[in-house]
Amino acid sequence: MTAIKHALQRDIFTPNDERLLGIVNVCKAGKKKKNCFLCATVTTERPVQVKVVKVKKSDKGDFYKRQQTWELRDLTEVDAKDASKENPEFDLHFEKVYRWVASSTAEKNSFISCIWKLNQRYLRKKVEFVNVSSQLLEESVPSGESQSVAGGDEDALDEYQELSTREEQDIESMMVTCEYAISNAEAFAEKLFKELQVLDGANIQSIMASEKQVNILMQLLDEALGEVDTIEGKLSSYEEMLQSVKEQMDQISQSNRLIQISNTNNGKLLDEIQFLVNYMDLSKGHIRALQEGDLTSPKGIEACINASEALLQCMNVALRPGHEKLMAVNQQQLLFAELRDTFARRLTNHLNNVFVHQGHDQSSTLSQHTAELTLPKHSPLHRDLLRYAKLMEWLKNTHREKYEGLSRTYVEYMSKLYEREIKEFFEVAKIKMAGTSKDPKGKFATLPRKESALKQETESLHGSSGKLTGSTSSLNKLTVQGSNSRRSQSSSLLDMGNMSASDLDVADRTKFDKIFEQVLSELEPLCLAEQDFISKFFKLQQHLTVAPPLAQPETEDFDGSLPSKKPPQAEHKHSLSSEKDIVRLMMNKIFQSIETELNSLIALGDKIDSFHSLYMLVKMSHHVWTAENVDPASYLSTTLGNVLVTVKRNFDKCISNQIRQMEEFKISKKSKVGILPFVTGFEEFAELAETIFRNAERRGDLDKAYVKLIRAVFMNVEKVANESQKTPRDVVMMENFHHIFSTLSRLKISCLDAERREAKHKYTDHLQSYVINSLGQPLEKLNHFFEGVEARVAQGVREEEVSYQLAFNKQELRKVIKEYPGKEVKKGLDNLYKKVDKHLCEEESLLQVVWHSMQDEFIRQYKHFEDLIGRCYPGSGITMEFTIQDMLEYFSSIAQSH
Repeated sequence: MTAIKHALQRDIFTPNDERLLGIVNVCKAGKKKKNCFLCATVTTERPVQVKVVKVKKSDKGDFYKRQQTWELRDLTEVDAKDASKENPEFDLHFEKVYRWVASSTAEKNSFISCIWKLNQRYLRKKVEFVNVSSQLLEESVPSGESQSVAGGDEDALDEYQELSTREEQDIESMMVTCEYAISNAEAFAEKLFKELQVLDGANIQSIMASEKQVNILMQLLDEALGEVDTIEGKLSSYEEMLQSVKEQMDQISQSNRLIQISNTNNGKLLDEIQFLVNYMDLSKGHIRALQEGDLTSPKGIEACINASEALLQCMNVALRPGHEKLMAVNQQQLLFAELRDTFARRLTNHLNNVFVHQGHDQSSTLSQHTAELTLPKHSPLHRDLLRYAKLMEWLKNTHREKYEGLSRTYVEYMSKLYEREIKEFFEVAKIKMAGTSKDPKGKFATLPRKESALKQETESLHGSSGKLTGSTSSLNKLTVQGSNSRRSQSSSLLDMGNMSASDLDVADRTKFDKIFEQVLSELEPLCLAEQDFISKFFKLQQHLTVAPPLAQPETEDFDGSLPSKKPPQAEHKHSLSSEKDIVRLMMNKIFQSIETELNSLIALGDKIDSFHSLYMLVKMSHHVWTAENVDPASYLSTTLGNVLVTVKRNFDKCISNQIRQMEEFKISKKSKVGILPFVTGFEEFAELAETIFRNAERRGDLDKAYVKLIRAVFMNVEKVANESQKTPRDVVMMENFHHIFSTLSRLKISCLDAERREAKHKYTDHLQSYVINSLGQPLEKLNHFFEGVEARVAQGVREEEVSYQLAFNKQELRKVIKEYPGKEVKKGLDNLYKKVDKHLCEEESLLQVVWHSMQDEFIRQYKHFEDLIGRCYPGSGITMEFTIQDMLEYFSSIAQSH
């Protein structure tokens, strides 16, 4: 260990001006046994720095290198693990805990003792030594190996003092003169003692010689003390004078501080006075405007607005603590309250008079608007009243009860005005609308234009089941009185007992459409303008946030059920929601008659002509869509949505009545059927609907109605065909489905493509069936004969052996063929043509189509008979009495003759 210590001192610590005082061979606890050395060192220069250095042998050679260094002052605890038993493990607590295992317990104890001594000598730092024997923590340690290892060099360094150069020279000269001192130490010591005595005597004599000088020095010291006393007296007098000056300066400072406090208080008082004067002082002009300002002229209104805003600003000033105790402040507040009440009373009385006068104004009657069917415009009134909007806002913030009273007064009188105008407007609309109806003879019947008569007519729409004067009530129940009445049957079926679609001029329906559009076009700007005015005048800001779009109005489907509707979304702010509710409530009260009048007008239009429901559905849907785009939460959007429900119900009722009349249809037993009335009725309905619903928003409702109607038409055509006695079933099916197919192909209704293909299929099938069944009659015996031949072949008889059958031999065949010479065949075909002509109707023009199909079928049968003769009667030479060319001439000549 000594050799290692000297090597480490030489190679590592000496170049760094450090001395190695303690060393221990260790390895880390719990890891692979990689040995290293912990060294305790001190620097040779002052201030002394004590360090613990970890030294490890290099992997590439035999030299050592410094791996890690800790300052001893950073050491907080040394843990020896066990003080009573030998244990080589110990911990050093620096910034973290380092656990070591020494090569021996002795080395560990020696190193810990060295650490303790270095701490005591250089640092005096409180380091905790835990589980360390008290014997190791003593100043002196026993000699031996441990002494030399841990601290011996440091003690030896303190005891040794190097001689100076002069001391070395004196000792050398003395040793030269006293060579005997080496052999006789006592003689040398005695000589030295004698020389010391001589030196002591010389020193005493020197002291005695200097006594005089000492006395002089003492005298000088006494004089100096006297001067000091004099100076101290002067300093005391100076201190007394300074004390009086200090007291005077303290008084001056106190006076200045009081002056400063006074100035500060005066400044604050001035600020408070200026605050009250600036914010609680109302000019005389404002006071005069509030008390007697003119509320009729624009200039006076502007002055009142400025004065009211100034008053409100003064009343809303946030007073500072203590202001409310000032009498002047209380007086000003009382003045402000009095001015507020006075002006609020003046403003309320003035606006009340304006509202009452407008409500009773009889000048805005509808007489000048009758010809154009327009509603009076209230924009001048709105423009005049909007000048008071800021005053209404002031009243809303200061006198809520007066503001609400004005709102109620406005609603009360304006509702009367609007009710009178709207009632007159709708009466004129009803007169114009009812003027399109006709009397039973087809002439226009002008309805009475007096108000009482119109009221009676309107009441009959709600309380009576009677029909309008001039309506064709006789067509409520369909009766067939011969083939000439089929067209009137067709029209009345879809008109639900009113005037027939063929008799009703298209211009009348167009006129109705224009009247209804004019009514909606007049109501829409009226309601929007009034709602916009209410929100601006009464400061009910319903447009601050975008409201969620309203759901589509509930409309019943054909089954009478209402589609599900999502609950409306919650408003973003409660205050905005309440203001929107106020606007909606005011609009409901002002225009409470609009929805009732619209429903009455719709009922009248529906009673005049059920097809009017198509026009009304399209127009009403468009206006609902427009109103929702402008403002989804508006009164107009909500009201029109409610009315749209009624219109949709009327439309559904129209469709249901048509279906019901189809089901109730009865055919005449004495006349041929032809094209059924409800088939032509569907055609007229579809033509009209396609014209009305072009680019309409509610196309889906029409498509649903189409599907309902066409399925009912299909079902009832088959029902009538099955019940027909005069006309064959195939003819009824063929003609009506051909008409349906033609109608759907011409109109190109996309939602009915499947029904169009189905109609074509039914028409083709029944045409073929009718032709086959009809052709069995002209060559009846021949048909029966060959049917028997085919039956024998089917039973297993060979074709060439059929001629040997008794009933089907060659003689029987010739006998049957002779019964059908060309003349007889032509006669039979002529009778067949007459019969087909009797079965078919003229409207559909299918006679030539059927006759051509019969010609093709007859040729097919002829070729089939010849083929059977050739196969079953080979070599017999038997042929028909006529040829195919003869047949073509027969068919052509018969068609031309008729």
